[in-house]
Amino acid sequence: MAVELVNPDGLPKPEVYRQLSIATGSRLVFLAGQVARDADGNPVGEGDLAAQVEQAYLNIGTALAGIGGSFDDVAKLTVYVVDWSLDKMPLLGEGVARAAAKLGVDPVKPITLLGIAALAEPDLLVEVEATAVLD
Repeated sequence: MAVELVNPDGLPKPEVYRQLSIATGSRLVFLAGQVARDADGNPVGEGDLAAQVEQAYLNIGTALAGIGGSFDDVAKLTVYVVDWSLDKMPLLGEGVARAAAKLGVDPVKPITLLGIAALAEPDLLVEVEATAVLD
């Protein structure tokens, strides 16, 4: 695998993400932000943050599988959540866990979580972009 996840000494050791990743592969992949749309562009999980997170993560896995990779190759995630508040954390975690179970991966990656006012379309609650490294 081209990505090693690390929580170095001297930094907090969070359970839900890692502080850094060490990439040793030869192909750097930048994925556009993924949202809650199926392969036909239909909305998934309207009004349901957990379902939308799950779909965005599944879309990342699908995109990487299409070029010979997997979600395991993700080195960094950025998650944009509309009207973020801490009470949404369980829903975010639920969506990630469901996607991880379907993908058969450990979803714990370096991650940046940003609360934002809105996304490109009014029904979207979350967008997830990823950087991956493939051998």
